[in-house]
Amino acid sequence: MNLPRLVIAGTSSGVGKTTLATAVMAALARRGYRVQGFKAGPDYIDPGYHRLATGRFSRNLDSWMLGEEKLLQSFYLAGSRADLSIVEGVMGLFDGAQKDGTGSTAEVAIALKAPVILVIDVRSMAQSAAAVISGYQKFQSQLNLAGVILNRVGSEKHRKVVTEAVEGYCNLPVIGAVFRDSNLSTPERHLGLLPVPENNAAGDKVETLGKYAEQCLDLDLLIRIAGSAPPLKTNVEIAETEPKVTIAVARDEAFNFYYQDGLDTLAALGANLVFFSPLHDHKLPAGSRGLIIGGGFPEMYLRELAANREMLAAIAGAYRRGMPIYAECGGFMYLTKGVTDLKNNTFPLAGIVPGYCIMRNKLVGMGYVTALAQCDNILCDQGYRLKGHEFHYSDYYPVKPLNAFEFYGGRGRDGRLDGYARENLLATYLHLNFFGDRSLAVRFIDRCLKRSA
Repeated sequence: MNLPRLVIAGTSSGVGKTTLATAVMAALARRGYRVQGFKAGPDYIDPGYHRLATGRFSRNLDSWMLGEEKLLQSFYLAGSRADLSIVEGVMGLFDGAQKDGTGSTAEVAIALKAPVILVIDVRSMAQSAAAVISGYQKFQSQLNLAGVILNRVGSEKHRKVVTEAVEGYCNLPVIGAVFRDSNLSTPERHLGLLPVPENNAAGDKVETLGKYAEQCLDLDLLIRIAGSAPPLKTNVEIAETEPKVTIAVARDEAFNFYYQDGLDTLAALGANLVFFSPLHDHKLPAGSRGLIIGGGFPEMYLRELAANREMLAAIAGAYRRGMPIYAECGGFMYLTKGVTDLKNNTFPLAGIVPGYCIMRNKLVGMGYVTALAQCDNILCDQGYRLKGHEFHYSDYYPVKPLNAFEFYGGRGRDGRLDGYARENLLATYLHLNFFGDRSLAVRFIDRCLKRSA
């Protein structure tokens, strides 16, 4: 099937990939195209900006967590419903989870047989930009490097010099040049960009980016490059079933880190997902037979979360009544006895995980991990291996109750303990994508059904 597509990658982190990928999506959507956004790797924040630009949920294409076949399925399922697809890369083009490039933008682009547009920050650089890009051309022969976007250009003269060098030496088209402009930047904090639910100006920012892209990029050329991608074949075997059990899912400013494909997998398997807010609501959705609390930034809303005693009591009561509860990272923190912030203030929370989380000024956990289940739980049996990702600035104390998983990889020693599992509860710093392992979703739904029987 012909699926017009391209990957917008960067020479490194911080060169403007997210800004430019979002700008391109917004500009094409303004032209009337149905645009599908994707993000390489395990990021949760950038896809929120993609959704604002396109009106569609963005998908994560993570070759390490999903494997090539599931990655292709994810792309096909969403991309086949759009006119063209834009994939935003992660880190530098060839940077991955392992030395062989596993999990890299390049690996995703090769799997998709997608043309790559390389973003380069040309500050303090002229002809040298051609030398840098030439190295990227030669590093991986399977990669289709099809064009370049120059970012943070200083002047019209600067643009002309760099463009002539790149097009003359590398024989690649310069799609456009973005001049230095502080109005194009997006607010950031410790985990990257400010998430869309917290950024009141996000909608206006995306609209501005779209207009800017129309002025400074050759969109017609980008469309032709996307259309040059060869046909893509994959086996899609996902059949949907009628909803058979209601599962409450926390989603608001504090909790919004979810893989959309993972939620869609739950729905396809019979879960009626009903969203609620631990910040603003005072009870769980009616008829809920299971509960999922994803990651996010609860540390930014500790006072408000602690003040909503009705919701905390509702969740604690659901746990005591045996409702299956699965919580990831920020959700794990929310279910503890409390969280201590950077000013040493402790805020009491749900209290069903017997310990506390303490915020730190530096990164505590980061990276891809293989998790070995230490006991039977609501997602899998003891001894089962899962692939996931962790990224957090908090510690959990005391260590002794941690009994859910042993972690291998990521930051920290191999074999370290993580998470709390007991009967109907699993809370962990691990982020999972149910699309990559449907058996986890099947088991969770089964536990919810048994609870409602």
